[in-house]
Amino acid sequence: MSDDNGTPDGTAGSAGPGAGASGPRPEPLRFFGTTWVDHDNGYAARRAGVAAGSLLAAAAACLVLRFAYQGLALANSGAFVTLLVVVMFAVCSALAFRHTWDGFSKRPDPERQASLRGLLAIGFVGSLLAYFFRSLTEAPGEKLHREEYERAREQHTRRATRRSGNPKKRRRS
Repeated sequence: MSDDNGTPDGTAGSAGPGAGASGPRPEPLRFFGTTWVDHDNGYAARRAGVAAGSLLAAAAACLVLRFAYQGLALANSGAFVTLLVVVMFAVCSALAFRHTWDGFSKRPDPERQASLRGLLAIGFVGSLLAYFFRSLTEAPGEKLHREEYERAREQHTRRATRRSGNPKKRRRS
């Protein structure tokens, strides 16, 4: 079993070449495995759990940031530094929210993802909130994966229907 999504290791495949004779297999989503395809095996409970967990994690993160803010106040670092830190976390959280939200509908560019890693780490509250809001309507990333999976199934069906029978059994004339 895969440790992060509860699906057997053999089901985690892509719709690309080598997907197997039975056609493309759906790509598992974190926390959902492949339950997003047919919305079975506790999909609704997983979605509720992911929503509650991400909201709880965001609340805990805000509490930690509150302690950091109090630490700045106790250190008498000045109003400018305190304002700068608050604005930095707010802006980074907003950017992380937007980046995470966009990542649910299109594949992120790996180079851009690597360059934004620090910003996304600082704005982790925004990413958690994006995960929460998306999980209220669907599994985060489900729409993107469903579109890719349906496209791969359609291509596989077109390729499979073009072939008719075993070419070795054809008569030569």
